[in-house]
Formats: sequence, structure tokens, C-alpha cells
Amino acid sequence: MTENGQTPLYTPLGLLAELTHRCPLGCPYCSNPLALDSRERELHTSTWARVFAEAAALGVLQVHLSGGEPGARRDLIEIAAAAHAAGLYTNLITSAVGVTTRTLHRLAEAGLDHVQISIQDSERLSADRIAGYDGAFARKCALAAAVMELKIPLTINAVVHRANIDRIADMVALALKLGASRVEIAHVQYYGWALKNRTALMPTAEQAVRAVELVEELRRRHRGAIVIDAVLPDYYARLPKPCVGGWGRRSLNVTPAGKVLPCHAAESIPGLEFWSVDEHSLDDIWRNSPAFNAFRGTAWMQEPCRSCARREIDFGGCRCQAFALTGDARATDPVCYLAPTHAAVAALAAVQDDGPYAYRRM
Repeated sequence: MTENGQTPLYTPLGLLAELTHRCPLGCPYCSNPLALDSRERELHTSTWARVFAEAAALGVLQVHLSGGEPGARRDLIEIAAAAHAAGLYTNLITSAVGVTTRTLHRLAEAGLDHVQISIQDSERLSADRIAGYDGAFARKCALAAAVMELKIPLTINAVVHRANIDRIADMVALALKLGASRVEIAHVQYYGWALKNRTALMPTAEQAVRAVELVEELRRRHRGAIVIDAVLPDYYARLPKPCVGGWGRRSLNVTPAGKVLPCHAAESIPGLEFWSVDEHSLDDIWRNSPAFNAFRGTAWMQEPCRSCARREIDFGGCRCQAFALTGDARATDPVCYLAPTHAAVAALAAVQDDGPYAYRRM
């Protein structure tokens, strides 16, 4: 694509379509924003169809139909069909609570390409307790079986924290049993609602180290049987992750009410101006939105990022995390060992308690 001032403008590859913030689960690490969009503000089916067509024209290859729980939308079949008609590879990200077998069959007929189901643990009682929903574990296993019957590729997403981190091997074994071709070991990201539960969710340093070593062992053990992706626990990392592959580089996120974000948690940064698909085309937003241009390239960086050899590799780390921990979205992600605020991350990680979760309810 063309140059945006001094910054190369890349083609986006993925679109996260947050169809709704409604969700039957109450996960204590919910990644949706603190201020949720109501059902009345959700985009109409026809608007989503236009967004998908504009995304395809922009170069997007895949769309992730997400939430909340996308099964809460009565027009989910029509939305999935519109994404397929636009030529997008269509992935349903679901809790499995709210998507029936009949709905899944209709989604397959509409052209659904892939399903991702989240699990909270490998043990039923623990999984249901973490989800804040009795019977959730059984519903997930049942939907996974239906996905396999339809021969739709399946990914299992396992969100990891102190309560389940010692059962990573069991969760991978469960993913294999369910027929998944990929499993994501995703350590909790501590912003938004998860910040309210950080001390209850934070693993110990010893658990984090064992988990990293175990994932490598599991990759060797199950090579050829399942792909194991892993997002490392930020608070125990030495270097920050290149969040969303760099701000405004390869992906965009459309909220239930139509605001377009450079990343899922971008609304946690005050002062950013987010444009809506109700007022702008996706192409215009990608190129010209103030929010997308806020942290593109490297000109915005402070030291030590500005002169760091890794500035085009990790892009200064996560902007949302930088703001959450320092109050300055332009600061070096404190996860980085070179950040002047790095010591604060270790101090926060050391604080753990066994108090009750603050469950997320809408």
C-alpha cells in the first residue's frame, strides 16, 4: 500500500468482528472493555455485510466472528454467510454456550471455515467455576464433537492463570481428545477486567518458568499431531511481545457498535479518536483514522525504544499495557528489561492472593 507520511502503510490481513458483548459466561479475565456495548447499539446485519466487503477490498483475508458470545446474535447465520460471500476465511470464536448443534450445521452450510472453542480447564468442576457457569465444560465438549462430525477444523483456546497453569499438559491432551488441530496456550493479559482479578489470577514465577519449559516439551511430544501456540506470561518476560504485530500494521477490530480499533483493548487508552463504520469506509479508517496513526511506525517512541535495535521487531511492546502500568501510552512497555519502570512489573507479579474472583456479568 501507499506511504502514510513517513510510515509505511501495510495491508491488513485479519479482521476481528466483535458481533456482541453479550456473553453467558463470567470469566474473571474477560478481555472485553470495561464499558460494554448494549444490544441496542449493535451493528445491523447489512452493515456487517458491507464491512466484510470493504475488508476484502482492503486486502483482509480472514475474519474472526467473536464477542462476547457470537451465538447471542439471532442473525449469526446471515452474518457468517455475508463474510463467506465476501471471500473471507471465516472463523467462529465461541464459548460454545449459546451455539447449538443445529446452529452449527446451518453455519457450515453458510460457509463457515473454522471454529475456535475456549476452555477454562481440563477438569469439569474447575472449568465451570472459572467460567462462572455450571455446565459450560460439558457444552464445550459437545460442540467440539459436533464440529468434528462436520469435519470443520477446530482450535482450542486455553486461557492460563494460577488456577490451571499446572494442568497445561492435561489441557493439551483434552484438545487432542476433542480432535483439535491446534491449541493456543494463552496466558492472561492483565488489562481491562483482568486487572480487577490480577492478584487472584497471577501465577508464581516458578509456575511460569515450568509452563514455558513444559510447552516446549509438549511441542516435541506431539509434533505432527497438533500445533501448540503459546502466548508467554508478560509479567515474567524479559522482552515485550510485538502486540498485534505492530499497531495498525496487520489487523483491525470492529466493536459491536461499529468503532474500529487497532487492537482489542485500544479503548483502554484515553484520548484516542476512534472512527466508526457508520461514518467512514474501512479503507478511510485504515489509512486516516487518528487512532490507527497514533502509534504507527517509530516516530512516537521514547527512549530507550527510539534507539533500540528491536524497535522494528517488538514495536515498543503493548501500548495498552504501557498505559495500564505507567499512565503513559508512549512509554516503553514495562515488561521490557530496558524499561525504566521494569522493576514495578516484578513487584506486581509477586502479589498473589486466593480471594474470590470478580466475575464479569452484563
